[in-house]
Amino acid sequence: MRYRVLLAGGAAAALLGLVGCGQLENNTASSPSSSSQAPSSAPAPPSMSAESPTPSTSPSSSGDSAQNPGSPSTCKAPDLKLALGTGDAAAGTAYRPLTFTNKSSKPCTIQGYPGISYVGGDNGAQIGQDAKRVGGKGGPVTLQPGASASANIGFVQVRNFDASSCKPTPVRGLRVYPPHDTAAMFVPTEGTGCAGDTPDPQLTVATVQR
Repeated sequence: MRYRVLLAGGAAAALLGLVGCGQLENNTASSPSSSSQAPSSAPAPPSMSAESPTPSTSPSSSGDSAQNPGSPSTCKAPDLKLALGTGDAAAGTAYRPLTFTNKSSKPCTIQGYPGISYVGGDNGAQIGQDAKRVGGKGGPVTLQPGASASANIGFVQVRNFDASSCKPTPVRGLRVYPPHDTAAMFVPTEGTGCAGDTPDPQLTVATVQR
């Protein structure tokens, strides 16, 4: 009897040993599966890469110009016709309007001060200094085809200056640069200007206005 009990006890211990080994092997085999599932639980990188093209689809600076596709361009010399009007003298200065007329088939915008100077001789040489700007700069003026705006020009009587410093010289007209343009235009008006130095400007120019 005692031999049978010991034999049964040994068999039971062996069976428990086998079960324990099996559980250990199962636990060891299951650990890789948990680590292999880790990347599938982190979808953030794919979603970020998918959103990366978004900034490239934002509006570019070129889209700003399309906001006002019909806005008039700046009036340039080829778009304009000049005319010098008559005016009254005040305190030794005659003020005459210089008119800019849009002769093109499209509207254009003009703003600011034209460049003005006397010219003379056969080659259109400048006589004296450029006209001095007076008053504030006005706002933009849109000229429809055939419409006009003007800038007042002040012509100082050169006899008010000392002849030795003024050096009176015949003039044939005015060289005119439209505002924001580097192309010169000419408007005839004969008279006398100062080729020398003067204590005050012999010409003044105000901003263009309707």
